[in-house]
Amino acid sequence: MNNRIFISTKYGNLQVPLFLPDATRGFVKLLSNQELNKTSVKAMVVNTFHLYLNPGIQVIKRADKKSKGYKKNIHKFMDWDGVLMSDSGGFQVFSLIHKNPKMGRIYEDKVVFKSPEDGSEHELSPEKSIQIQFDLGVDMMVCLDDCPPNDYNRLQIKDSINRTLAWAERCRSEYDRQIKKRKIKEKERPLLLAVIQGGAHIDLRRQCAEELIKIGFDGYGFGARPVDKKGNFLFEVLKATADFIPEDSLRFALGIGLPEDIIRCFRMGWDMFDCVIPTREGRHGKLFQFKRSDFSIPKTGNLKNSYKVLNIYNSAFKRDFTPINPLSRLPELQNYSRAYLHHLFKNKEILGARLASLNNLEFYIKLMDKLKQ
Repeated sequence: MNNRIFISTKYGNLQVPLFLPDATRGFVKLLSNQELNKTSVKAMVVNTFHLYLNPGIQVIKRADKKSKGYKKNIHKFMDWDGVLMSDSGGFQVFSLIHKNPKMGRIYEDKVVFKSPEDGSEHELSPEKSIQIQFDLGVDMMVCLDDCPPNDYNRLQIKDSINRTLAWAERCRSEYDRQIKKRKIKEKERPLLLAVIQGGAHIDLRRQCAEELIKIGFDGYGFGARPVDKKGNFLFEVLKATADFIPEDSLRFALGIGLPEDIIRCFRMGWDMFDCVIPTREGRHGKLFQFKRSDFSIPKTGNLKNSYKVLNIYNSAFKRDFTPINPLSRLPELQNYSRAYLHHLFKNKEILGARLASLNNLEFYIKLMDKLKQ
C-alpha cells in the first residue's frame, strides 16, 4: 500500500487516496462549484467523448480567449479552481460500438463511430484523443485504450491488449510531441496515465502492465469493469494488478465507487477512485451516512458496520424531524429535517436531489480523509 504520493499540479498538491466525482459533461449534476467546495471536493473527472461532441472543443477553447486569470480552457469554461482529470473517451466509444455494431467500427489504428446525439460520423485515434485532452487543458489525462466487454474470451482479450499497448505507445509519442509543441514546462505538464487491460486473466494483466511500464507513464489504471461476466467482484485480479504497478506510480481504480469496494481496493494499493455512485444514488433518494462522528476504518472486514444507507422515500421518514445528517458540517444538512427531505422527494422537488447529492459527496470526502490517516 502506498500512502506517500502527492499529486503535484499547478493547482496545488493533492494527497492520495483521492476520490474524483464525475463531472462528465463539465458539471456535476444539480450542484454548483460553491456547493462542491463546501464538501471539500478538490478534483473531478471530465469526459473527453461527451465534451468533444457537446459543446465541442472549439467552444471550450474560446473560454481561454476570454480568460484574464490563470484558469484556462475547461477550467475557465467550468469556472473550476481545482484539479481536473479527463478520460480518453475510449470507454464510451467502445461501449457504444459493442452495444450496437451499427454505431461504429474498431480498426487497428482508430475507431470510427456515430454520435449518439445526431448520428454524425467521427474518428478517434490515440493521437486525436491526446490532442483533445491537451485542448481541454486538464491536469491529468488518460491514454486511449481498447476496453472490451467482460464476457470476451481469452483470445479476444489478447487482441484487446495488443491494441491497448500499440495505442499507448502512440499516445505517449503524441503526448511528448504536444509538450514540445505547446512549450509546456515540466512543473506544469499534465500527468499521463495508461490503462491495464486483461479481463479476469491475471497473467494477461501482468503482461499488459509490464509492457506499459516499459513505455513509461505517471500512473496506471485498472481497465474495463471490475467484475466478471457473472457480476463477481474481481478481488484477486485487482490485487494482483495493483502489485504489478511500481510503488511510485499512481494507481487509478477507474469506476470503483461503492464505499466497501473503495476500502478493499485501497488496502490492495489503489489510491485514486472515480464513480457516479454518490450523486446518482443521491438523485434517487439514497443517502450514505456514517453511524457516529468518531467512526474509524476497520482494519479487517468491510465498512458496513460503520455506515448506513438511508432510503429517504421510506414512509418512516415522513415524521422524522431529526436533521438530514446531524454529523454534517453543512448547515443545510443540519437544519433541514429528514421529514422535509422526504417531502421534497415525494413531490419531485429538485432541491431534495441536490441535498442528497451534497450529503453523499461529503460522505465520500470524509471517507478519503479517514483513509489518509
